[in-house]
Amino acid sequence: MPALSPSISSNKPLDEKITINLGVVDLGQIDLLVQEGFYANRTDLIRTAIRNQLATHAEVVKQVVARKMLVLGIQHFSADDLRALQAAGQTLQIRVLGLATIALDVSPELALATIDSLTVMGALHASAAVKAALADRLR
Repeated sequence: MPALSPSISSNKPLDEKITINLGVVDLGQIDLLVQEGFYANRTDLIRTAIRNQLATHAEVVKQVVARKMLVLGIQHFSADDLRALQAAGQTLQIRVLGLATIALDVSPELALATIDSLTVMGALHASAAVKAALADRLR
């Protein structure tokens, strides 16, 4: 199988925006801690809380990543990578915990011919057409 090397695309953000709903009491307590200088802003407190929880469960995450054979971090698939696989008659079962990117020049046909399944815990960056083509292969 041709070697696929993870790479970072400089024009893609590494952060994803999420939305959460909080009760007014929790929000008030967050605002109080921000006002008292414990955190720079609400986002700072929320990020810190999430990082603390992830650190608490780091060993579980490590075990699951190993058991499910996930790539931890960022994995990028270029059109050249996928064409090489296609020429070799091979396909991928993509499993990523983090960010999976499929280059914008990858056609839906090439993606369908080379990607058997796609498991992404985190974010998938690909064209709308490729996402639609792979929708039934996304786990």
